[in-house]
Amino acid sequence: MTDAARRGKSIAGVVALIAGLVVTSMALAACPIELSVYGDRDKVAEINFMPTEKSAATTNTFRMILEKDVVLDGIVMWGEDAGRPNGLLMHKCPEGDVTGEELAVCTVWQGVIYTSDHQGNIALLPAEGSAAPSKLIFPDLGPSLSAATAFGPEGLAKTPWDVFEMKGCQE
Repeated sequence: MTDAARRGKSIAGVVALIAGLVVTSMALAACPIELSVYGDRDKVAEINFMPTEKSAATTNTFRMILEKDVVLDGIVMWGEDAGRPNGLLMHKCPEGDVTGEELAVCTVWQGVIYTSDHQGNIALLPAEGSAAPSKLIFPDLGPSLSAATAFGPEGLAKTPWDVFEMKGCQE
């Protein structure tokens, strides 16, 4: 094979790789947030969004899956007064009518959820029906999970980083 033929094959391989990345990136960009899947940099946690059942207050629903099959239930409610997506992560909350005190005991993180695009522009988490952002930011997530008493006296062995990157779209 001549040098020119080898270079042609190398260039064709690079072009195919770039085309594959562009198609994958476009497919992820077209994913609605209610079907998106995210992971943190240390592979400690995964976030799976799901369609929210009819609710006047809840704009997003998700699950965070941690070590040893620990599953945290997450909801997002947009506050009318502040106009921000207030996220809650809860662990084994009682069902039905619960008091504020009961809810406080099982809530392991609460805060505003931010997003970032590929250029680093920061925004607020959109409601369902919007395209999934490339990154999610849960400020102080790791320290909150470390301090949570809901996981028992031993707590969690590892906690996730505050930033989650989109890694897929559910079908």
